Amino acid sequence: MKINLTQNKNLKLFKIIAEAAEKNGQSVYIVGGYVRDLLMKRTASTDIDFVTEQSGIELAQTVARDIDPKLKVSVFKTYGTAMIKYKDLELEFVGARKESYTENSRKPEVEGGTLEDDQKRRDFTINAMAISLNKANFGELVDPFNGVEDLEKGILRTPLEPAQTYSDDPLRMMRAVRFASTLNFVIEEKSLNAIKQEAERIKIVSMERIMVEFNKIMMSKKPSVGLGLMEETGLLKLIIPELIELKGVEEVEGQTHKDNFYHTLEVVDNISENTDNLWLRWSALLHDIGKAPTKKFVEGTGWTFHGHEFLGSKMVKTLFNRLKLPLGSDMKYVQKMVKLSSRPIALITDDASDSALRRLLFDAGEDLEDLFTLCKADITTKNSRKQDRFKKNFEYVAVKIKEVEEKDQVRNFQPPITGEEIMQMFNLKPGKEIGILKEKVKEAILEGEIPNDKEEAEKFVIAEAEKLGLKA
Repeated sequence: MKINLTQNKNLKLFKIIAEAAEKNGQSVYIVGGYVRDLLMKRTASTDIDFVTEQSGIELAQTVARDIDPKLKVSVFKTYGTAMIKYKDLELEFVGARKESYTENSRKPEVEGGTLEDDQKRRDFTINAMAISLNKANFGELVDPFNGVEDLEKGILRTPLEPAQTYSDDPLRMMRAVRFASTLNFVIEEKSLNAIKQEAERIKIVSMERIMVEFNKIMMSKKPSVGLGLMEETGLLKLIIPELIELKGVEEVEGQTHKDNFYHTLEVVDNISENTDNLWLRWSALLHDIGKAPTKKFVEGTGWTFHGHEFLGSKMVKTLFNRLKLPLGSDMKYVQKMVKLSSRPIALITDDASDSALRRLLFDAGEDLEDLFTLCKADITTKNSRKQDRFKKNFEYVAVKIKEVEEKDQVRNFQPPITGEEIMQMFNLKPGKEIGILKEKVKEAILEGEIPNDKEEAEKFVIAEAEKLGLKA
């Protein structure tokens, strides 16, 4: 089978590489994801991998000189690879190799090999195809494992025996789930069973590498596909057991609660239709994480999960720390979303007072719209009338919040009177009285006792200071 590269936007580059290889007496092939995406007519990747049966480093150096003598080549001698950044592309060159693995490491022993050896070590048949750039058969597809057929059928299959493939490099199990989720492919049965069998081997992979794949699953069109496969294969229990603890339905005195694991998957899918913000999707994934440890059956009331949002927000830090996710503003954002995840719903079901709306505005700040996106995604009822009612209520609260915001300017609230100004008014040095007075001003504004206005705040502070025995 020949691939027509004449319309390919990188044709000129491919010809330069072909000529450089011929000049060096080397073979050269495009391999991996670029070939797969080209055949699937997906947006072409900007990372292109090339294999030669000789020295990848030597070929890269020749290519760089032929494109532009000033072009830099990054050489990784340990792996026998070299990389060139050219325009918006990353071109990686590697010598074809054989690999063998030891029991306790995913770092292989490597030796030189043929193109076929290199294709055998690839993770899936759809990633093991190569396109020749050699003069004798330029554009010829080299597909020893019927990758084209698997592409057409939407199947993920390993070139060699699956259990050995996953045991050798357990990260491939996460990659299988990721491709199933992002490409909407099915993992072939033997492969799926091999992942279940080898799941424990994921423990030898660094959490950073696991999370790269996990976040790609989270960013897929329908993350529940990947998350469901991770649950089915046992990978999720090994990586985020807190999610598995949400599984199942208990019944006491004829009263049940929903399965919070499958509810969570629905919420993640719902939110993914409306946002590409990875951390908002994570907020959806963890919004009910505190429900398992707070679940309780109360006689006469039924199942309760009191304080699950507060506990869940505390659990976020523990999780992010263990999963090697960023511990700065991204983590704090997820904590905030989890902690506030039930607040708008409470305002919908009650006759919301302006003070309750002001407090939500104050606590959510610039993330209020994201919080509403999360809350809307949390509506998973299949009853269309209930869905419509919830949505109308959300719209009503959104209008009320907008009115309160325009009137009181509480979002990203800054007190109209500063601590320094309070110290000058009463000729005070820094002390606890300043903090007390500032807090009283904030509470008075949020409760609607005084407007968010400097003059009114000063009058209020003078009155409150007198109660503390202070005089202006």
